[in-house]
Amino acid sequence: MKKNQVLDTLVNFSSVDTSPSFKVCDSIIDKQKKSDCFRTTIHQKIGMELHKHEFSLKNPISEIVYVDLLINSKGKIILETIESSENMKIQLPKLAAILKVSVASIPSIYPAIKRGIPVTTKYRLPIKIELK
Repeated sequence: MKKNQVLDTLVNFSSVDTSPSFKVCDSIIDKQKKSDCFRTTIHQKIGMELHKHEFSLKNPISEIVYVDLLINSKGKIILETIESSENMKIQLPKLAAILKVSVASIPSIYPAIKRGIPVTTKYRLPIKIELK
């Protein structure tokens, strides 16, 4: 009887055989197109959540926030860190909480695959925040 091999290490997103995937991307065969579909879909899902909120500002803002996501071997997306400027933290103090809710609202996805085994990967999501 063969036991299922468990690989519980973090694998670089760019070195996986198959990148994480949403159901909408699952039928795509080409590795690069599938990866692009994942990136586009995750950006859209987070973007739609952010558009549900109104932000009031003292000064216009145009910056990029980096959100580090962990996609575990079961397909669950976990927000690890949010990297933003002090200006962003002062002007948009609720942004971190909204991003946490946005990430939590993303349904489970298909995890990345390395050598036939689902693996945990890390993904850095750049989000451009432009408010006037």
